[in-house]
This record gives sequence, C-alpha cells and structure tokens, in this order.
Amino acid sequence: MPDFRMIETEGATIRVAVEGAGPLVLMVHGFPESWYSWRHQFAPVTQAGFTAAAIDVRGYGGSSKPTRVEDYAMEALVADIAAVAHALQPDAPAIIVGHDWGAPQVWNSALTRPDAFSAVAALSVPYAGVSTRPFTEVFRQAFTNKGRFFYQEWFQEVGPAEAEAERDVRDFLRKFYYAISGDAPEGTWPNKPAGATLLQDMVDPDPFPAWLSPEDLDYYVAEFEASGFFGPISRYRNHERDHEWLQPYRERRIEKPALFIGGTKDPATTLFGAVADPIALMRPHVPLVEGHLLEGCGHWTQQERPEEVNRLLVDWLGRVRPR
Repeated sequence: MPDFRMIETEGATIRVAVEGAGPLVLMVHGFPESWYSWRHQFAPVTQAGFTAAAIDVRGYGGSSKPTRVEDYAMEALVADIAAVAHALQPDAPAIIVGHDWGAPQVWNSALTRPDAFSAVAALSVPYAGVSTRPFTEVFRQAFTNKGRFFYQEWFQEVGPAEAEAERDVRDFLRKFYYAISGDAPEGTWPNKPAGATLLQDMVDPDPFPAWLSPEDLDYYVAEFEASGFFGPISRYRNHERDHEWLQPYRERRIEKPALFIGGTKDPATTLFGAVADPIALMRPHVPLVEGHLLEGCGHWTQQERPEEVNRLLVDWLGRVRPR
C-alpha cells in the first residue's frame, strides 16, 4: 500500500495515496471506484521517475462526505483537485489523469485552471467542449422521453438509487462492473423501459472476470459499506449546476498536452453511441490530444488493460515531463 495523506480543501478533507518522487502525477477515479482503481499504475509511474498520487474523490473512501447534493458539483471537485495538487507540489503545475467521472473532472480542471496543470490524460470519457445544454436535457431527449431506461435518470431522485446499491454492496458492484466490462456479451447492459431500477435484469457473472480479483472486490465492498452511495451518486445530480458554471468557458480550448485512452466496447467512449470517432470529436477542443482505442476493452480501462494503459501512459508522461 502507498502512504496515505489527508489534505484539507475548501469544504472537504481529501485522502490521497502517494508513492514515489519526482514530478506529480495526480490520478482521479470514477464511479463507483476509489483511489484503488489506480493500483496497477503506481509502480510503473513511480519507476518512470514521477510521484504517483491518487485521491478518493469527496464522498468516497477515506475522504469527507458532505451531506448536500450541491457539494458534489463539478466546481467543487475541480477545486479539490487543484488544492491537492498544490499541497503536494506547490512550486509547479501537476499532470492530472482521470477515468470515468474522473475524466470530466480532469478535463474541466485543465480548462478552468490552466495555471495549475501542465498536462492532462483521460481514460474512457472524451472531451467534447462546454455543452450548450445540461446533460439531463440530452439524456431525457434520447432515452427518458422515449420510454427508455437510462441509469442517470434513475440516479436523479435522492434515496431510491442509494437504497438499491446499499442493500447488497457486493451484488451491486459485481453486476455494475461486469455489465460494461469488455468481458460482457453484447446486450448484458439491459435495454429496459423507463421506470425500471438499475439492477433490474442485470447479470451477476460466475466466475467474475480475472481483472478484478476477489481481494480487489473485497476492498471496494469495504469502502462502500463504510461510505455509502449518497456522495458518489450525487455527482449525477449536478448537471444543471455544472452547465451554468462552465458557460463562461465556452470559447476556451484545452491547450495543454493531452492523452486519451478509450475502449472499443466502452459505451462512455462513444458517448453512448452518439459519436463514431471520439478522438476526432476532441481535436477542435483539445488540439494537442493524442488518442488511443483499445480493441475489445470495456469501461474499466486501467483495470481491464493495465499493461497497455501503463505502456501508453508512461510513454506519454516521458514526453510531457517538465523540463
């Protein structure tokens, strides 16, 4: 295990796993994960001469768990990342890496705080610029208004989604992780009507794919049994706040060196089927982006394909390393 540090930010205390020496590489996880989702990256990053650090996003694991939905708005999460980066490396901008919800967090960190970050890498979720409307409007037009289930609609009301996830954390994580992994056959993520619950018709595989060991799952289960799911799910309840906060940045591009790694079986990489070429989508907004798609990889990029991700990430880090 790396060393753990507790860093105070505005409105939260963030637990950070830290290892190594050299320029800071700060990693940000997604839903439903923790700093532990970066366990395979620590050794390669530190061996390449960097400090590897991974946070528990507020609401998760060892970080504080504010009680209001608005405490999980993107503006607050970006402020956490900037504060942690400054605490760990006060004299120079950091390199940031994010996966799943961590990807929008690092993209928007690079967009809104270019002074604090020298380069940005994202896994799974591409950057399409500041949106012209909140994502709630987008998914309701594409799914809810057509009578189709969409998991982020299920997450909007406080209470039912938390209760379903917390009823049996191990069952929830196994089904959720498997459904959008590269191992799941097509159709495992069920096509069901609006009004269904998330776990309805979801598959619990036996055995679970080898990329997540029983010990790995035990770690995640213990973290979520302690933390609950209010904070993690509340991230999805801030689309309108996020949209309003980002509007002043609509004309700004991310002008930093950037890396994107996605999976060809990851629904987030194609924005749920809305784009055929996520790398081309990014170029007008992130002109320095370098993109890679991993054939057959699902959503859990750095856990499903650690060797490929580490090779691409370490190579890129060597090229953007501060001089």
